Amino acid sequence: MKQLTHNRTGLKGNLLVPGDKSISHRSIMFGAIANGTTTVTNFLMGQDCLCTIACFRKLGVSIEEEAHQIIIEGKGFEGLQEPTDVLDVGNSGTTIRLLLGILAGRPFHATLIGDHSIGKRPMTRVTVPLAKMGAKIDGRQNGEFTPLSIRGGELSGMNYSLPVASAQVKSSLLFAGLQGKGKTTLVEKEKTRDHTERMIKQFGGQITEDGLTIHIEGGQSLKGTSIQVPGDISSAAFFLVAAAIVPDSEITLKNVGLNPTRTGILEVLEQMGANMEIIPTDADSCEPVGDIVIRYSKLTATTIQGEIIPKLIDELPIIALLATAAEGKTIIRDAQELKVKETNRIDTVVHELKKLGANIEATEDGMIIRGGQGLHGANVSSHGDHRIGMMLAIASLVSNEPVYLEGEEAISVSYPTFFADLQQIMK
Repeated sequence: MKQLTHNRTGLKGNLLVPGDKSISHRSIMFGAIANGTTTVTNFLMGQDCLCTIACFRKLGVSIEEEAHQIIIEGKGFEGLQEPTDVLDVGNSGTTIRLLLGILAGRPFHATLIGDHSIGKRPMTRVTVPLAKMGAKIDGRQNGEFTPLSIRGGELSGMNYSLPVASAQVKSSLLFAGLQGKGKTTLVEKEKTRDHTERMIKQFGGQITEDGLTIHIEGGQSLKGTSIQVPGDISSAAFFLVAAAIVPDSEITLKNVGLNPTRTGILEVLEQMGANMEIIPTDADSCEPVGDIVIRYSKLTATTIQGEIIPKLIDELPIIALLATAAEGKTIIRDAQELKVKETNRIDTVVHELKKLGANIEATEDGMIIRGGQGLHGANVSSHGDHRIGMMLAIASLVSNEPVYLEGEEAISVSYPTFFADLQQIMK
């Protein structure tokens, strides 16, 4: 159990947050299925992304680290080989769902497993449409849960309306669509993060987007390229909130990804009255990037709902903490997807913040937080969820008593240097 620093003032300094987790995952996957060499700079060396590397090595792909770059020698879809061992995705939902889309078109068998958390996450949202395209997939409860067994083969394009707003499901079907015969058309419920669409273009592929409708032709061949991974805005979010709620703070976060499908946290901070400046910068990347300067300020409550939810789904735990420092009642709605993350994040956030004295309650699709009342010390737990762990560490900064965190090792999934970076701005 780790004792966390509490009741801080004056967080100061510049931070370069780790590379974007979503883009790091996809860089390995696209590099593996492209022809030729792909180099990746600022790759996130977190446990989730290392699981993706391990899985593709088992599929016969050469992936090496040289001079702070990841070098991938891709041989196209056809170069992937049947694994002789199970593919262990660890704690990574992105790895398993997107990998299923790639394996769906490969004429061999593979078995995918993960940790206890992955074993509880729903997979039929991916396996059912992939089966409609022609893949043979089975698993516990008719393919709902891991372990999953997949035998890929010849796929056919299809028209499909996604029943949930999920970039993982969309991306999995786009990987399958790249291998299918004919055109695949996907219709989203709401716009979700578009890193896969951008990367298809970066690797020389063709994809058409019209509002919420996406078209992709099968049989495409991709070409290796160079990728500069921007800083992860989901990781930056913890320090954005820290500076906003800890008195006398000013932090600059450098080279942060500003993809408009991911910047919901910035919109919420603006709605609450945060003192923030966004400075776009030029970078060798297909993703927009910039620096964010944020200072402590008085905050007011807001309502978070509707189409913004997919743009900040991973940030909602830290936004809940942000709301405890805002005057008034903050309402979060339409966030049912929080229930099927690494934990049921609605229940877990409410349970842990209540321990610290927050006035917060769970609803069927979100939370209600009454802010401005302060936090106190307690023994808290990450429940094995990296984002819950980081949220509680930031909460300790505004607690008037010590906070003790159980399960801090979960944070390494997405942010191995989190505590070192936190110490850097506390000096």
